[in-house]
Amino acid sequence: MDPLTALRELAMQGELDRITESGGEFHFGSSDWSFPCTAATAFRCKTGGFYTLDALVFFLRHYSLRHTDYLQSATQHQVPAVTFPDRKPLLDYLFGHTSASASIAVSLAPSAPAPAPAPLAPSSFDEYRPEDDPAHPQTQVSLDTADYVSMIRALERPLKDRDALLEAKNRDFYAVYLASTKREDERNRAEAHQRKDGLVAKTRISGRSNDDRANDKAGLAVTTGSALGAVPKQVVRVKGVPIIMVPSASQTLITIYNVRDFLEDGIYVPSDVKAKAMKGSRPDCVTVQKKLSRDRAAAVGAYEVRDKPSALKADDWDRVVAVFVLGKEWQFKDWPFKDHFEIFNKVLGFFMRFEDDSVESAKVVKQWNVKIISISKNKRHQDRAAALEVWDQLGEFMRSRRSEVNMLLYLSGIRTCHLDPTIF
Repeated sequence: MDPLTALRELAMQGELDRITESGGEFHFGSSDWSFPCTAATAFRCKTGGFYTLDALVFFLRHYSLRHTDYLQSATQHQVPAVTFPDRKPLLDYLFGHTSASASIAVSLAPSAPAPAPAPLAPSSFDEYRPEDDPAHPQTQVSLDTADYVSMIRALERPLKDRDALLEAKNRDFYAVYLASTKREDERNRAEAHQRKDGLVAKTRISGRSNDDRANDKAGLAVTTGSALGAVPKQVVRVKGVPIIMVPSASQTLITIYNVRDFLEDGIYVPSDVKAKAMKGSRPDCVTVQKKLSRDRAAAVGAYEVRDKPSALKADDWDRVVAVFVLGKEWQFKDWPFKDHFEIFNKVLGFFMRFEDDSVESAKVVKQWNVKIISISKNKRHQDRAAALEVWDQLGEFMRSRRSEVNMLLYLSGIRTCHLDPTIF
């Protein structure tokens, strides 16, 4: 009985627990079968050589593990591992699903027991056969091969695997960690400094003429004798930074936590990850600058991002230019508008979704006048294109709003009207 056949019989009977190890040998149940742990079996490895008995026993006891976990466990126990291509044919043969395997070497393969020789007559002579002589060189070929393979496998020890390479002993990556967090720390300090000095809500876009500044003091209730009379009530000059509203709910993709990473850097970071990084400190207001643009010569503009409609004053609502919607009606319960038709007539709406989300997630939103922006769950290099689409839609909306206001000013008789970048 060879080791492979003995192991196969116990595996087919589900009695692998009867294999015990003592004195460097495996004992197979109550039978007299015992083999050295490092004895070579007839199962050939696809990478060369033959699997040892301890390698196959260890594999049968741990084949239910993931292959990576099995390799790590075999390395820890200093046992040769079964390669991934050999897993299925080896299991099929040992558990009896197949009766043979191309990986079994003929010279070491178990053969059927030879029939007992017939008793010889007293006058007959025994015939000498070289293959029956254990001392003959031809008989020793297969035994020598098995011994050499066992000796080589016993001396082999894996130097490194991919897990050991990733450990990178005696190397310090703390500097890389500091460099990755430095930018976030600088941004948080700059925002805290702006809030301290009261500059968050006072950023203005420069370039206004002296005539416009004089008109600011006098107001826009000045006419030039036009037949239309005074300036229409809806034409107002809004002071301050434009406001973008985001949902306060955590189940939306864009929140007060990650809106800056998406709009400024073009990178989507999950809201819960940013919230943990900020250690629970929820900002009331975040200043976002328009750094992403398809036009390299475009000016940098500032926007405020807020998520609490109840905290806005009546004058603040004149500065609201965009909103990221959650897709729920209750998001607008504190808004000073009668319905979402009026909201999205005055404010540009965006709905962020993953591109592989179900259609039901945007069923309500499709009935609203909002722009649907889709991003990938895993392909972060595509986030920049989505952020640019937001900025392009917002820029077009702002230009159309300014043109509308400028036309109303012209029709009202203010012939010398210059377009103010802060008019929405």
